[in-house]
Amino acid sequence: MIILERKSNILVIVLFLLIFLINISIEFKKYQELTNEEVYETKVEVLNIYEKENYNILRLKAKDFDFFTNIDKFENIKKQDILNILIISKNLSFLDYLKGFYAKSINFYKIEKITTLKDKIIKEINLSHNDEIIKELFQALFLAVPISKELRDICTNYGISHLIALSGFHLGVLSFVIYWIFYYPYSFFHGKYFSYRNKKYDLLLISIFFLFCYLIITDIVPSLLRAFVMFVLAIFLLRSNIKIFSFMTLLITFLIVVSLFPKYLFSLGFWFSIIAVFYIFLFIQYFKDLNKYLQILIFNFWIFLIFNPIVHFYFPQTSYEQFLSPIITIFFTLFYPIEIFAHIFDFAIYFDGFIKSFLFHKINVYEVFTPFYFFIVYLIVSLASIFYKKAFWSLNILMIIFNLYLYI
Repeated sequence: MIILERKSNILVIVLFLLIFLINISIEFKKYQELTNEEVYETKVEVLNIYEKENYNILRLKAKDFDFFTNIDKFENIKKQDILNILIISKNLSFLDYLKGFYAKSINFYKIEKITTLKDKIIKEINLSHNDEIIKELFQALFLAVPISKELRDICTNYGISHLIALSGFHLGVLSFVIYWIFYYPYSFFHGKYFSYRNKKYDLLLISIFFLFCYLIITDIVPSLLRAFVMFVLAIFLLRSNIKIFSFMTLLITFLIVVSLFPKYLFSLGFWFSIIAVFYIFLFIQYFKDLNKYLQILIFNFWIFLIFNPIVHFYFPQTSYEQFLSPIITIFFTLFYPIEIFAHIFDFAIYFDGFIKSFLFHKINVYEVFTPFYFFIVYLIVSLASIFYKKAFWSLNILMIIFNLYLYI
């Protein structure tokens, strides 16, 4: 039985490897089209604008790739604008193409934008608030619209960037809302016409459909896609009486996402999402016998502390307010669904004063990077913790040492 299971796992991995090779070859063909001539013309959406002293940097999304360019500060360009642009693409490498690249722009002009459902939702969000940074916050929370450096720094200083990036928690809340919106209407038709069907399973399938639509509206954010794939896998595995919370499930999720979207190998948000779930599974594996109330109490604090060495390898901003992160995360489980209903029923503005005072609270920030050698050792010990209990306790010792180094 074990041999058969291992063979099936190997076949699954080989299958996804083949899909990955097919998709990477498709990406290479697109790359060749981009670099075939020295100048390339395309239509792009402005995802974000980063202001510099003498110019602005634009993050742009074309049909097949994302890239950056810079423009003069006097240009009247806003987020979500649509541009027709000419860029120099001749000396671009395939690796840079996959990662997202910088290209010098020669000329561009605005073109009329076709209003989408996403644009309509953004407009409704903006009408619900007066302050620009709060508008930006909820555009990110509901639609994964990229945030400014100012808001990103605030979230990093509080240690709550994971709450802004759409992922598993947000998907879980949305699935709960969708499930209960359809529960009573579907129950009526279920009881009258097809009571032989599994009502809960059908409602989960309905939830999957609407979550997939939401995924498309948000332009398939890597971390959200990871969560969606795991959600679908969990329903399938639960239906088949197979263990849901396993590292194999996480590996299959990773393989599905990367095989379909090879570029996501270079998405930091995707990797953070995968690593976060990895540590959640470690927590479940080693603390599952603890009292449930004790589990709930220590879970967010442990995840915050265990993830710090990973976060600080990329983002050195450190503050004592980051200790509020686990508490804010717990509070967010109420805040997020309340804000969804507040925006639907048009009373979201009443919370803006509290949000603004929170966002503009003065935080003293200093910088601490995770040393490279520590980062590598930490990753190795983390992986070893899947198989060895001693490695897990060693990981916790490293976690304590690093957080003492970070905050003392």
